[in-house]
Amino acid sequence: MTQTVERRRREAMGRHAERAAALLLWLKGYRLLARRARTPAGEIDLVMRRGDTLVLVEVKYRPTLDSGLAALHPAARQRLRGAAAHAAGRWGRRCTGWRIDLVLVQPWRWPVHMVAAIREDV
Repeated sequence: MTQTVERRRREAMGRHAERAAALLLWLKGYRLLARRARTPAGEIDLVMRRGDTLVLVEVKYRPTLDSGLAALHPAARQRLRGAAAHAAGRWGRRCTGWRIDLVLVQPWRWPVHMVAAIREDV
């Protein structure tokens, strides 16, 4: 497979995972505000709101939960914290707080939602 074809396949799987994550969170009572939100510090997969809390969601599509968690190395966590701070300024004006959640999507499994998986103080 050429690199371009492989990249397109991964992009399609990532979009599929984001749709699955958005649906799962919508069923849990979250409201979608934005997809693939770009900030100066990086991209946030899903920007959602539940009650008065802004929820910034990172979605990972991996074959196992462990590989999904491993994809969030320290540099990725730092990038997410920076992007979340920018997003909170943009979408969180009427929210009392914000957090970063993680949704891990595996083939042929229900997505796993981890609430406050990435804390801003760590």
